[in-house]
Amino acid sequence: MSNSVQLIVGLGNPGPKYAQTRHNVGFLFVDELARSKGATFRPEAKFHGEVCKLHLGGHELWLLKPMTFMNRSGQAVAALARFYKIPPEAILVVHDELDIPAGQLRLKQGGGHGGHNGLRDIISQLGSRDFLRLRIGIDHPGHAREVSNHVLSKASPDDRICIEAAIDEALRTLPQILEGDLQAAMNRLHSRK
Repeated sequence: MSNSVQLIVGLGNPGPKYAQTRHNVGFLFVDELARSKGATFRPEAKFHGEVCKLHLGGHELWLLKPMTFMNRSGQAVAALARFYKIPPEAILVVHDELDIPAGQLRLKQGGGHGGHNGLRDIISQLGSRDFLRLRIGIDHPGHAREVSNHVLSKASPDDRICIEAAIDEALRTLPQILEGDLQAAMNRLHSRK
């Protein structure tokens, strides 16, 4: 039996310069979730980020946006998880994914970091790979040397529409994820075109 999700982490970089970039789709996800529930993020220095708490379908959830920059995301995640004694299996990390087309979604439990610096630091700081990941596709630019510019730039208008639609669908699927019905959630999310 899997632990029910207690913490949802949206990955991104702080500041207006990065606000609408592909790398910040995790922030977009948790911002939209908080907005839909009338919740507000507040800075929390001891967690190196912005946090809010909400109730969804009988679940009490923490939302976290690390303000440490992407490659230090684990510092914020580990601080909050340790303080509230949240095990890695009860953490959902929402992040951008180069290896799937813009607007497609993948949900998985555990695994490696796949070259994603935010995930790499979270694995290092938690000492575990067992957290859930919701991967939001941002597409690959085609060449490794273009990756940094790609993730730190704004999505094209068409890609933006696809990404926003994916976030909406992921939010609709969230109750299944929170209930631990991961197979049903995966079936729904992975069948999106």
